[in-house]
Amino acid sequence: MTTTDLPPSLLSTLPGEYYVSPEIFTREQERVFETMWFCAVRSADLSAPGDFRTVQVGRESVLITRSRDGALRAFLNICRHRGARLCTEESGSVRRSFQCPYHAWTYGLDGKLVAAPNLANMPDIDRNQYGLNTVHLREWLGYAWVCLADEPPSFVDTVEQAVTDRLGDATAIEGYQITGLELGRRISYDVKANWKLIIENFMECYHCATIHPELTEVLPEFADGYAAQYYVGHGAEFGEEIEGFTVDGSAGLGRLDGVAEDQDRRYYAITVRPQVFINLVPDHVIFHRMFPLAADRTLVECDWLYAPEVVASGKDLSRSVELFHRVNQQDFDACERCQPAMASRAYAEGGVLMPSEHHIVEFHDWLRKQI
Repeated sequence: MTTTDLPPSLLSTLPGEYYVSPEIFTREQERVFETMWFCAVRSADLSAPGDFRTVQVGRESVLITRSRDGALRAFLNICRHRGARLCTEESGSVRRSFQCPYHAWTYGLDGKLVAAPNLANMPDIDRNQYGLNTVHLREWLGYAWVCLADEPPSFVDTVEQAVTDRLGDATAIEGYQITGLELGRRISYDVKANWKLIIENFMECYHCATIHPELTEVLPEFADGYAAQYYVGHGAEFGEEIEGFTVDGSAGLGRLDGVAEDQDRRYYAITVRPQVFINLVPDHVIFHRMFPLAADRTLVECDWLYAPEVVASGKDLSRSVELFHRVNQQDFDACERCQPAMASRAYAEGGVLMPSEHHIVEFHDWLRKQI
């Protein structure tokens, strides 16, 4: 049977090559990650002038730093002299400038070329012209989003619109006051799977009853196979005996001040293409950023965000963190089980989607159009 012979209940997936082909992954880097807004770093991680982090965005290393005027700035992490990697560390802090370890060309926190051996003897060199290549940067929800495109797409019409499309109301996310939340816990996962497998997994809940016993105990409707993302504006409701979004269903940490009554005791999941998941629950927010590094490898950085007074109090966050940490481990294990099969002749034409997964087709259509 071919995918054209499928009964109406089943829809076809992408062919297996989309998950293993280095050529397709290169096109995705070029036409997805290097053209769209990419969530790179939590703004609060770079709190003082000179703090920096390097992030892989598509095929480029991007250097993000806080300048002396307090603003975040982003540059390609490449020296303008001979192309050496400027910052070789993933994160750190400098006092006033970045110096290339090859020939000591030195750049200010604003990207301007400020010094180089023998530069004083070359008055024809424009220090602004030979400064670092600037990358577009926007801050939203407490994170720095960067875009490598010469002319970025509208941030409102892409990133913010994805949240509106999911929640059904542009203001629905405001009550969680994400920008003002503080980091309670961060866990990084090195997932040996294609980034699309992770997105597809996050978008559906057909697997939830099979691999997420803790999650379906807290959110019983997930056991029926329909994810919250299947319905615009819908938040999955806590079970009757469940007190909070914790691994054992015990009480959480108190509702965030701005969360509306109709958002209480509900979980909302949002996908912001191409690499962000936002999870909203009454007392905290879970924020995933994916960093696709190869066709079969994706780094995922997951932040658990809480009200500042909760973090300052030193309250035990372990039961709160553990629930979604287990969900992450269960999901990523499933993705890693699928990844080897993507190269199998049995999956050359792809697989099939059940009715509760049909919305994934829209993601596949979008990807084909992008690349």
